[in-house]
Amino acid sequence: MTVLICGSLAYDTVMVFDGRFKDHILPDRVHMLSVSFLVPQMRRNFGGCAGNIAFSLKLLGVDGRALGTVGDDFDAYETWMRRHGLSLQYVQRIPGTYTAQAFITTDLDDNQITAFHPGAMQHSGEIPVPADGGVSLGLVGPDSREAMLRHAEQFAAAGIPFIFDVGQGLPLFGGPELATFIEQATWMIVNDYEAELVQQRTGLSPAEIAARCTAYIVTRGAEGSSIYTNGGVIAIPAVRAARVVDPTGCGDAYRAGLIYGLTRGLDWPTAGRIAALLGAIKIAHHGTQSHGAELADIGARFQQAFGYAL
Repeated sequence: MTVLICGSLAYDTVMVFDGRFKDHILPDRVHMLSVSFLVPQMRRNFGGCAGNIAFSLKLLGVDGRALGTVGDDFDAYETWMRRHGLSLQYVQRIPGTYTAQAFITTDLDDNQITAFHPGAMQHSGEIPVPADGGVSLGLVGPDSREAMLRHAEQFAAAGIPFIFDVGQGLPLFGGPELATFIEQATWMIVNDYEAELVQQRTGLSPAEIAARCTAYIVTRGAEGSSIYTNGGVIAIPAVRAARVVDPTGCGDAYRAGLIYGLTRGLDWPTAGRIAALLGAIKIAHHGTQSHGAELADIGARFQQAFGYAL
């Protein structure tokens, strides 16, 4: 089964602030905000939601292929993808552009402030979703506005079930457009903050969103996640991480685990627990694509975390 992940391929520059943002941002002064954070730790990682999800899927034995556009500076990332056996079939270079870049500052409470340069990603809508039957499942992740609209339409027109993951693309869409995405998608996933905004803009409750697709998944970090279906709500517990090192990319690891469960026809409680486990494995590592070793024994890790065999 081939899974097509539409979204960003990006370089992530991750910086760690040895303090807490809340101690330096005055609520009554945000109208004239001017702050500077000393970040003694800095790393540059291969990232972007499409690249991150494809990486974890490959480790899980799923054929996940990223679809996206990249710039002239993509050589190092391309070498990394080839080394790890990741497909470049739907990755297209746009001359004269930079690959998308995320500049992420994380504090001691795992809060994040991100600046994002889309670069070549602004052209990703030019790559169509193939309708030749080669793709069995898809994901529309954070991308350019045009790409998210087009790819959702193309998945729906081709009859390919897909996950709608609005993520950082949320500011690009109003209520009517979000409602259309919900109708087109087979599943929708958001974090708890995004859930509040989606529900506010569409006027739909979690149960109403779930009724318009097959399932509505809301992640809540250390508090676990909730999977809303037409039959009710399934509570998925969080998995205690061996250590908390870097939260960047945990959501993408969770999504890969969920997709793994869908491709295997697993029930929601099991698929959700696999997703939670992958998020916990990822947070124990720096970077978004550096957690490979632990996935080799995913069955053993699952039994240890939940007390029953996968």
